[in-house]
Amino acid sequence: MSFGKTANKQETTEKKKGSPPVYTERAGLVKADVWENTSSEGKTFKTVSVQRSYKDKEDKWQTTTSFRVNDLPRLQLVLAKVYEKTVLSEQDGD
Repeated sequence: MSFGKTANKQETTEKKKGSPPVYTERAGLVKADVWENTSSEGKTFKTVSVQRSYKDKEDKWQTTTSFRVNDLPRLQLVLAKVYEKTVLSEQDGD
C-alpha cells in the first residue's frame, strides 16, 4: 500500500464524474471513501481511497494521502471498519 501524495487515479476519475462514494468511514481527520465500480466485463467491485485532512499555513483545509506515524491507529481503525462493512457483511449476505 502506498501512502504517497499523488492522488489515486480512480478517486480523481470519480470526483470528475461527480459520483459520490458509496460510503465514507472516519476517525478524526482520517477518512476512507468506498467507491463502487464496474469492470469492462460488467462485474461490480469496490475500491477504497484514504486521506487525511490538515490546515495549511494560510489556515485553509487541505487533504493528503500521506500519513504521520500518529495517524496510523486511526488509519487502521478506518480500514478495519471498511473491511467489516464491505467484505464481512457481504459474506454474511447483508
